[in-house]
Amino acid sequence: MSFMSGLYFRGKLAYARAFARPPRRGGGILVITAGAGLRPADEPVTLDLLRRVADVEVDAANPAYREPLEASARSLATRIGGGCEVVLLGSIASNKYTDVLTRVFGDRFLFPADFVGRGDMSRGGLLLRCVAEGRELAYVPVEGAVRHGPRPPRLTPMVP
Repeated sequence: MSFMSGLYFRGKLAYARAFARPPRRGGGILVITAGAGLRPADEPVTLDLLRRVADVEVDAANPAYREPLEASARSLATRIGGGCEVVLLGSIASNKYTDVLTRVFGDRFLFPADFVGRGDMSRGGLLLRCVAEGRELAYVPVEGAVRHGPRPPRLTPMVP
């Protein structure tokens, strides 16, 4: 799916591959899709999948989006058990992901604290820098967190 989202998705995928520690019972690197729930990041994107997700509005009030996401999140919660944390590398500023997934994972649902105040491209750049530096970010629970804040200073350009 990385071909569809440019820098931001490439940053998320590289970061997840570098730092994910999935349990043996399931989990791993998953992608939130519109209308198809959580899908493995390495799953091939077919024309059928693209057609399925293209017409689904990403809105927690939309059953066509919410219900597959809830079902796959509940299935994941069962597979990973109660001691595993789930880290969201997506947008935390809106409720489109957080409302649905917080209901399933509760205080085990985390996000990088450094995401607060950053836009998509800034988050992608931050994640790529962390991978290059071998530095994992600190995570905080989504539930009860400050998810909106002042914009942090611009990232310094990466030197090739």
